[in-house]
Amino acid sequence: MSPAADALTAARFGGRRIPALPEGSRPESPEHAYRLQDEVTAAWRERLGGEFAGYKIACTNAIAQKHLGTDGPFRGRLFGATVHESPASIEAAPFFMRVIEPEFGFRMGRGLPPRATPYSREEVTEAAATVMPAAEIVDSRYEEWTSIGLVSLIADNACHGAWVKGPETSDWRGLDLASWPVRLFCNGKEVASGTGAAVLGHPLNALTWLANKLADSGSGLAAGDLVTTGVCTDIWYANAGDSLLVDFGALGAVDLRFR
Repeated sequence: MSPAADALTAARFGGRRIPALPEGSRPESPEHAYRLQDEVTAAWRERLGGEFAGYKIACTNAIAQKHLGTDGPFRGRLFGATVHESPASIEAAPFFMRVIEPEFGFRMGRGLPPRATPYSREEVTEAAATVMPAAEIVDSRYEEWTSIGLVSLIADNACHGAWVKGPETSDWRGLDLASWPVRLFCNGKEVASGTGAAVLGHPLNALTWLANKLADSGSGLAAGDLVTTGVCTDIWYANAGDSLLVDFGALGAVDLRFR
């Protein structure tokens, strides 16, 4: 294992944050960072057990981009071991931080393998079987995650901590997801709100971005993959003992409690 992957794995499972990746092992480009992410996530999956469940898309929201000093999205992996069904009661202690992000999730009905031409949003829409309300728990292995820089964030599996999914809806293509209201409650108080338009203008724009970025890298989305498309509201820092509710109205809700 490379020194960078070893440092991130030791931080993830040793309960200790790091100031930065070791000198001489820091990625020099996003492409290098994704190769390192592959090494990191392989090591984490071995420790966690199970299989990969899909992908997360980070920084599709202008607020999140400003928060982390980036100008566009990047991606990470979801693990079967980090995906939870709502209602979920999750131990707070293993997380360095508990940043809550209300997000639209999708389950792919068929794969989108690499090809010479980009996928259109219409093709990606037809390939997505279901939509669901979701909440990502963002966590970072870095002490100063908002200033560490894009390539280090990519290497750290795009700051993924865990993901909680709500009920899946298969009859969704006629819904206006861009204007769909999303509200976040903490301990019964509304603390953030937004719509799907915060996600690159539409959650399906984010899903299309991912499909084409994966195709460009020689991989691709597979049938059954879960994808979470980025935060629809401002982020919220939760504490141990908090109860969170992510309300997507008629699409359902995500109920999450940190114990």
